[in-house]
Amino acid sequence: MVRVPNVTRADAAAALRNPLAYIAARWTPTPRTVQRAALAALVMSVVIVVTGGAVRLTGSGLGCPTWPKCTDDSLTATSEMGLHGAIEFGNRMLTYVLCAAVGWAIIAARSEKPYRRSLTRLGWAQFWVVMGNAVLGGIVVLVGLNPYTVAAHFLLSSALIAVAAVMWQRTREGDGAPRPLVGKAVQQLVWSLVAASVLLIAVGTVVTGAGPHAGDSSEVDRIPVDWETVAKLHAVLAWIVVTLTFALWFVLKAVDAPKGPLNRTRELFVILLAQGAIGYVQYFTNLPEVLVGAHMFGSTVMWIWVVRVLLSLRERAYDEVELPAQPTDAVATRA
Repeated sequence: MVRVPNVTRADAAAALRNPLAYIAARWTPTPRTVQRAALAALVMSVVIVVTGGAVRLTGSGLGCPTWPKCTDDSLTATSEMGLHGAIEFGNRMLTYVLCAAVGWAIIAARSEKPYRRSLTRLGWAQFWVVMGNAVLGGIVVLVGLNPYTVAAHFLLSSALIAVAAVMWQRTREGDGAPRPLVGKAVQQLVWSLVAASVLLIAVGTVVTGAGPHAGDSSEVDRIPVDWETVAKLHAVLAWIVVTLTFALWFVLKAVDAPKGPLNRTRELFVILLAQGAIGYVQYFTNLPEVLVGAHMFGSTVMWIWVVRVLLSLRERAYDEVELPAQPTDAVATRA
C-alpha cells in the first residue's frame, strides 16, 4: 500500500505562491526526461504549423467565423457548421496541447538539478510566443484571413520552432562557455545560410498569400502580385540556400571539421533536395493540396536543420561538479 504524504497548509500556500518552485523542490527529472520534454515541445510546434496548413488547404480558415468563440453564440463548433467548423475548431484545440507540451518543458527544466536558468528562459520564451501567436491567429480570423496577417502568423510560428530547437539542443549539452569548432570564415558562411533561409521562408509566405489557396471557400483578399513570379523568386532563393549548403559541406571537408557540423550539413542538403523536388512537382501539377501540405512540413524540417547546423558549430561542456571527498579507509577498502 502506497502511503500518501500529508499536505500541510504551509505546503498548499507555498504551492500557490510559486508552483514551479514547489514542484522543483519535490521532483528531480532525469536528463533524458528533460530532453524528451523539450523534444515534445518542438514536435508540437511543427504539428501546429502542419495542422494550420490543413485548415487553409481545406478552405476551413473561417470555419469558426469569430474568436475567441467559434460563433457568437457557441464556444465550440456545432454540427450545423459541418466539416470546416470541425477542422478549424480542432486546430484551435491543438493550441492547448501545444501549451501543455511547452508547460511540461518549462516544469522539467525548472526542476532539473542543478538548476539551469537558460533552459527555463527558453521554455518561457516559447510560452510567450505561443500566447502571442494565439492572439495573432484570432486577429487573422477577425480580419477575414487577410494574407498579410496569415504570413505574420506563419513567421511567428517559425520563430517558435527556432526557439524550441535551441532549447532541445541545450538540453543535450552543458552550460560551459561555447567553444567554436570551426573558424570565423566558416561561421560567417553559416550565418549567410541562415539569412538566406529566413528570406526563403519569408518569400514563401508571399507565394502563399498570392496563390490560389486562400484558406476559405468564400472570396478572400490576396496579396496583389503575380504568384508565379514570386514562386520563381522563391525557387531562386531555394537554389541559393542549396548552393550555400553544398559550399559549406565542401569547406567543412576541406578544413577537416568535426563530424557534428559535417553530419548536420549533409542532412540539411538531403532535406533541401527533397523539399526542392516537392516544390517543383507541386508547381507543375497546379498546386495539389497534399503536396502543398508536404511542402509546408518540409519547410519546418528544413528550418530546424538550419538551426541545428548553426548550433553544431560550437560545443558547450558540462560544468564540473565537485564530488564529496571519500574517506581514506573506504578508498583503501575498494582498492
